[in-house]
Amino acid sequence: MLADTHCHLDFNKFDEDRDAVIRRAVEAGVTKILIPALDFESSLSAVQLAESHPNLFAAVGFHPTDVDKMESDSITNLRNIILQNHGPTPAGTREKGKIVAIGEIGLDYYWVIEPEKRVLQQHALRQQLKLAEEVNKPVILHMREEKDEWFGQASIDLLEILSEWHQELLEQNHPLAAKPGVLHSYNGNLETAQKAIELNFYIGVTGPVTYKNAEEKRSIIKQLPITKLLIETDAPFLTPVPHRGQRNEPAFVKVIADKIAEVHMTTLEQVAEVTTKNAHNLFGWGG
Repeated sequence: MLADTHCHLDFNKFDEDRDAVIRRAVEAGVTKILIPALDFESSLSAVQLAESHPNLFAAVGFHPTDVDKMESDSITNLRNIILQNHGPTPAGTREKGKIVAIGEIGLDYYWVIEPEKRVLQQHALRQQLKLAEEVNKPVILHMREEKDEWFGQASIDLLEILSEWHQELLEQNHPLAAKPGVLHSYNGNLETAQKAIELNFYIGVTGPVTYKNAEEKRSIIKQLPITKLLIETDAPFLTPVPHRGQRNEPAFVKVIADKIAEVHMTTLEQVAEVTTKNAHNLFGWGG
């Protein structure tokens, strides 16, 4: 069994064959697919889509490049969506509704270079971390550096914000302290990943780990424990080899799992078992 913990299945690139995409995923052994949101409208569409199929789940939130769409009542509106979907997750219990996370949230300094807009992203991130804390949902974090560097101000700012939040969770004895979220489609350096893991975050691995020129990325993944990895397609983006050039889709998580197995010198079955268990532990979606 495999899980695709990040797939934009609600995008219009899937409109013509979404049912077939889901069927191919199931045939490939993908038992769970998580659809993250980018803004309020996509939060609604992600939840609606998740409710249409037993294998689909949703996250709600504002992507860092979309925080300018946030209004004074946006956090309240997100909270209401969650409460309408079986309410917050009681401490120590498993999720019963379709909303299993807050995301995709975070910092993006690649597309946003203006200092005041970066401050706006940080404020929106803190607001949504607080919401996650209130409703006991883990977070799906986006982090992208200026010029796609391995390390920079986005890494510094994100770790500072997450460290503060994690400390607050520990002081409250909050259950999220043990499994606060995942750094989605990780593209930072080894040290940042290790610090995130120290804060109990998972690291998301996507298609670029299969690319020919990705030796440094594979080296980083090799030095991280499989018990802290999640597999994601980020479909329709980041298509792995040998499907590069095509639209990405959830069935291709098996290719990513294969590459992780190769890097860690273990079996596909072991990677599938451990990463699927990781996803279950983080998102509490059963199976």
